Amino acid sequence: MKKNIITYILLPALLLLSVPTLMAQEEEPDMSPVRAPFNSGYLIDKQTMNIPYEKTLEFVIHHRFGTLDNGISDFFGLYAPSNIRMGLNYSIRSDVMIGIGATKNKKYTDLQWKWNIIEQTRGGTIPLTVTYFGNMAIDGRSEDVLGEEFSLSNRASFFSELILTRKFSYFFSMQASAHFSHFNKVQHGIEHDKAGIGLGARYRVSPQSSIIATADLPLHIEGMQEYIPLNNKPEPNFGIGWEISTATHVFQVFAGNGYGILNQDNVMFNQNDPTDGGWLLGFNITRLWSF
Repeated sequence: MKKNIITYILLPALLLLSVPTLMAQEEEPDMSPVRAPFNSGYLIDKQTMNIPYEKTLEFVIHHRFGTLDNGISDFFGLYAPSNIRMGLNYSIRSDVMIGIGATKNKKYTDLQWKWNIIEQTRGGTIPLTVTYFGNMAIDGRSEDVLGEEFSLSNRASFFSELILTRKFSYFFSMQASAHFSHFNKVQHGIEHDKAGIGLGARYRVSPQSSIIATADLPLHIEGMQEYIPLNNKPEPNFGIGWEISTATHVFQVFAGNGYGILNQDNVMFNQNDPTDGGWLLGFNITRLWSF
């Protein structure tokens, strides 16, 4: 009799009591980060929120040909002087990265860092990824070019950027950013400081291929300007391209109007007018090794 009571009354009661707990567990939102809003830490000339997994080494090659405006005479920039950067990045954690690089134009040597402060979750509790990116670069050109006043500290420049990213679906991701550039020493007529805003997007057209696009707009704020009217006003930087990605490689080929590769160089010195033949071809390649 006691066994019947346990079987027919107590056991169903215990099952009923456990149902709300099981349902509550099922309804808890997934707090794991969304997977790969962007497949690379680079989006043409922009940074993204992407940081490779912890203890991953990343090798990067950036290449920019000359502008297309000379036409066939230099094979649409292919035979023109090119700008190249090579870099190494290392993921200390899955949300923190440091890197070093060298750029041909102006002989820049740079240090960079990136931190995903918060990450968008799959359950939607956190709708955005918030990323901070920064770098410091040293202009390595000789005194014959820069002059004797360009000591080591005078050669330094800095870039800081806050990036907001959202993955809307498997196919589409978008980011918006605000950034600030500073050069310790500049030639007369060039500003020391410049703020700007940026946009970037990726639309996946297959498991490995995506259309990518960027826009970067320097802001000409009179309260910040050292010269009015502003001489050598920098041009906005646009880009559109194609990305192919695998587990360890990302290849981007694109057309844009930014010849400089470091962010602050494009923001401060870009003179390629996108409405007047200032476009050029370029590509980025990344390769990952895990340890």
